[in-house]
Amino acid sequence: MASMTFEGIGKTYPDGTVAVANVSFTVGDGEFVVLVGPSGCGKSTLLRMAAGLELLNSGRMLMDDQDVTNTEPQDRDIAMVFQNYALYPHMTVYENMAFGLQQRKMPKDKIERLVREAAEMLDLTKYLHRKPGALSGGQRQRVAMGRAIVRHPIAFLMDEPLSNLDAKLRVQMRAELKLLNQRLGVTTLYVTHDQVEAMTMGDRVAVLKPVGDAGESNLQQIDTPQRLYDRPANLFVAGFIGSPAMNFVRANLWEEGGILRGIISGTDITFPVSARPALSNYVGRQVIVGIRPEVFEVCPDSETLFNEPIAVVEALGADTFVFFDIASPPVKVSEAADLEDLRQGGRSRLVARIPPASTPLVSQRVPLTVDFEKLHWFDPLTGAAIRD
Repeated sequence: MASMTFEGIGKTYPDGTVAVANVSFTVGDGEFVVLVGPSGCGKSTLLRMAAGLELLNSGRMLMDDQDVTNTEPQDRDIAMVFQNYALYPHMTVYENMAFGLQQRKMPKDKIERLVREAAEMLDLTKYLHRKPGALSGGQRQRVAMGRAIVRHPIAFLMDEPLSNLDAKLRVQMRAELKLLNQRLGVTTLYVTHDQVEAMTMGDRVAVLKPVGDAGESNLQQIDTPQRLYDRPANLFVAGFIGSPAMNFVRANLWEEGGILRGIISGTDITFPVSARPALSNYVGRQVIVGIRPEVFEVCPDSETLFNEPIAVVEALGADTFVFFDIASPPVKVSEAADLEDLRQGGRSRLVARIPPASTPLVSQRVPLTVDFEKLHWFDPLTGAAIRD
């Protein structure tokens, strides 16, 4: 097994497009790290650079502290699993899994043993003589995994391997891939655009965003899934992690009789603010408040914070999500707001998770409050989280 280290990695294309800038992190020996972010954030480019399929403009790529920046792909002992499986349609499952070993001139008996072991591990033994066209999508994905496993590489690189599967099969394969990683203990770097997939699979998750110039960094935060959820570093991470996404509203803070209070911009909605040293620096100023859908609570009328007509209802059985609008300027999450943004008008749409027993009809009102201890706070100019 091996660790993988990205040191100040950068990639700019000849037309001036900055794909990756100033990315530094380490994937520990045996660790499963997921790269997640929207299209254009550089996650697949980083994976290809780790494999040696894409050249770096700046920085270094290390494997177990050995510089492999200029090492050829075939000499890195890394196995890739692709989105489209990349199986040979004219070959059987056995032949697909054995092909890479045959190219290395490995003895036939050893190839037989390695393929049979991998097939048993992946429940593919009875399909070894079938061709890919006679397999389901999940079975083809297992074959692609088997082809990587038989090589016994020091690391796996996986580029959205589940994106072509249907929703039910994707959930099943998520669990199987995680169990496989735990069993093999192979260092794994996994790319996905699905934050639920990232949160359920990764030991740690690296959240990336597109960049405009080489002076920025795609990497916004890398941490365990729970810490990303509980302590997002900035607006981008907070808005990306969590489903449905975190709500954001603008609020002004003031102090009255030693008690800190806030008012949501554009409304007369006021609420108590837990005293924190970092927030006291924002008294008399505007902040951005993050409210996760799950911290809303249906409440008595006397405690109501929000009581707007419900615009959309999504009843999912165990949970109901209700969407409603408030007369507050919307918050940009993709980039830090400027002063003109702070003065703009408009309405913000919020989403709350409520018990199914409280499911309303469209246009009905549901009295809602929030757990004030679970609010998140952000600087409106930098987008950074406000913490003590």
